[in-house]
Amino acid sequence: MFADNDPRLSQLLEGIVRLASGDLTSRIEVSPARDELDAIIMGTNLLAEDLQIIYEELEQRVQVRTQLLHEAHLEMQKMAMQDPLTGLANRSALIDALKDALEPDAATPAGEGPALLLMDLDAFKSINDSLGHTAGDHVLVSVGERIRSAVRESDVVARLGGDEFAIVLPAASPDQAGIVGHRILAALGQPVELPGRSVRCGASIGLSAGGAGKTPEDMLMEADVAMYASKAEGQNRLHRFEPGLLLVRRLRSQLVEDLRATLKDGGLTLHYQPVVELATGRIEGVEALVRWNHPTRGFIMPDEFIPLAEEAGLISELGLWVLRAAVHQLRDWINASLVDSRFSVRINISATDLQSLQFIEDVRNVLKETGVRPEQVVLELTEVAIVRGNELDRYSLGGLRGLGVGIEIDDFGTGYSSISYLRRLPVDRVKVDRSLITGLGTDPTQPALVAAVLQLIRACGLEAVWEGVETAEQAELLRGLGCLSAQGYFFSRPVPPEQIPELLAGQAESAARQG
Repeated sequence: MFADNDPRLSQLLEGIVRLASGDLTSRIEVSPARDELDAIIMGTNLLAEDLQIIYEELEQRVQVRTQLLHEAHLEMQKMAMQDPLTGLANRSALIDALKDALEPDAATPAGEGPALLLMDLDAFKSINDSLGHTAGDHVLVSVGERIRSAVRESDVVARLGGDEFAIVLPAASPDQAGIVGHRILAALGQPVELPGRSVRCGASIGLSAGGAGKTPEDMLMEADVAMYASKAEGQNRLHRFEPGLLLVRRLRSQLVEDLRATLKDGGLTLHYQPVVELATGRIEGVEALVRWNHPTRGFIMPDEFIPLAEEAGLISELGLWVLRAAVHQLRDWINASLVDSRFSVRINISATDLQSLQFIEDVRNVLKETGVRPEQVVLELTEVAIVRGNELDRYSLGGLRGLGVGIEIDDFGTGYSSISYLRRLPVDRVKVDRSLITGLGTDPTQPALVAAVLQLIRACGLEAVWEGVETAEQAELLRGLGCLSAQGYFFSRPVPPEQIPELLAGQAESAARQG
């Protein structure tokens, strides 16, 4: 045993206190006696060493975990500010970049503030619909890369969602921003290569310049208004924001609301333009053309309000109204014995209608309601809508054909003509665009062109209606070339339904005189 006054006892006690306070590097000196007390001291030292090793390992693990958490936090921050498809900035990052750029900076040269370019791809929806989302994603990635290569290192390029992109130029005059915008349009003018084919995808760009008191939201709103002005001017355009555009925007918004209301209140009307059999002058049918008699603006033509209906998502509702009104009107003419079973009504339908399986049911229901024979209803689709169509469109066309209604390609010859499509699609006729006969009667080469187009159409087993006939000479030339049907101001302008009986009566009198 060791004595109570052994100094090693106090050393041992002090060492244990130091260890307990966290000083794991503390060690107690072992005496040469090597007795039981020294054995306790050595055991205490070994315990301290073990605790020190454990603590150092724990500290190292905490450091590693802390670093991992920090890196994960940075990655989450990056993901929160980045578009996952293109790797560009996202809307949140764009807003932050605009906020920073709008902060006053004495180093910024006079006349140079932040500028914002907002762009929307012109043909992306048709690419996505016809070629699929994988192809669409490839196009978006390619567009992002081209924008990035066309701007400066300091500029922030963002994808805001869908096919909408934005570029923040932190220090640029409006003219400099315009130059960058046109450089982007030029870059997007080159085709994008996809497996087995190439596509073109231009853009419409709106430009907003920063200024005192402006917020990121102000700039986005201005650029958006300017971008829609670009779209209205045509594809591949850039438009700078002007205050007057806000008034135009408000008027358009008000017009959309008026259209929405008139669809519910029955403020639309249909006019009808005859389609004439060239050999006999018989009116073989009519095309239904929608008109809007606005309470304060008077008659508004379809080329103004139909694009509004498409933008506002009202085109299907509008199309259904036209379908019901036109077929019910045909039923009235049949009941009044004004027309026979050979008479048809032609109704324009949109590409949006083909994307809805409900449309087939709508046509079926209208035929059932009216009892009109299906072959007396002809649905007209633009050539662009058919050529760019996807599998759902073709399924819808097949379903409509199964109902027995006629299907006609409208605007044939306006830039997307494809004889291979004509041979495959379930269509009955094509309506040749008026641009192909404008020179008929004045240009000596025009009859040969008309004859060639007619031969191509007939080679596909189809017939043609020639649109835009304005003179007796044009009608006679078409008749001499063997064309069967035509439509245009020479025969009649579009007229209200109450004038159709008069036109039919005039046709009957003419036939009687010829007989």
